[in-house]
Amino acid sequence: MSARMKGKVALVTGAAMGLGAAAAHALAREGAAVLLTDVADEAADAVVREIRSAGGQAAFAHHDVTSDADWDAAVERARAEFGALHVLVNNAGIAGGGMPIVGHDLGEWRRILSINLDGVFLGLRAAGRLIADSGGGSVINVSSILGKVGLAEAAAYCASKGGVLQLTKAAALEWAPLGIRVNSIHPGFIETPMLAESLRDRPDANEMREMLILAHPLGRLGVPAEIADAILFLASDESRFMTGAELVVDGGYLAR
Repeated sequence: MSARMKGKVALVTGAAMGLGAAAAHALAREGAAVLLTDVADEAADAVVREIRSAGGQAAFAHHDVTSDADWDAAVERARAEFGALHVLVNNAGIAGGGMPIVGHDLGEWRRILSINLDGVFLGLRAAGRLIADSGGGSVINVSSILGKVGLAEAAAYCASKGGVLQLTKAAALEWAPLGIRVNSIHPGFIETPMLAESLRDRPDANEMREMLILAHPLGRLGVPAEIADAILFLASDESRFMTGAELVVDGGYLAR
């Protein structure tokens, strides 16, 4: 274990698998005490056990990011368990492709926006005071390359992730005087359970996967550890002069 995050407390949402689990591992490996939150209790508990077995500090709280009460409980759990909060990783999210705008179900639109965008807003609102009282810190909002460019039949997802980008900038301006940095990270297509699930029911799943790979000039999809390393950078003092920034980690997808 290293010590880049020694003495820091982090809260990571959607931490049961994929990017969230990788971020929790990375932060704990560098010395942070990490509160993992998710609605998938068993999977998140397994990640906590892995972190502890490697010598890290971790705890878990069941957490629906669309719930005000769950957010208040999660932030209070961080304070009670670890005494402070310095890093918030707003990672929880769901996919939303294959839905043309004409005929798009309004309930599904609202569900995607409530998790991907409202969840970030509620997290900022719930955690901001404790981060400020802890001496300041860093918030990392997980957006997407699809928060910067569009994709057909993914209007709700694109809207939610674009909203995260702009919410990040507004929060960065508001919280700079408090010593809280707020940045967004924009992954390309990453090998995660969410991506696998979005492809699973498509009759052209293999062809779509190959098209996604070809869209990245580096010739492959990303892996969660590569995004976790970028999250760790934004959480650490190495990025201390960054706020309101958009960190793109996309294998060259947006360079085309």
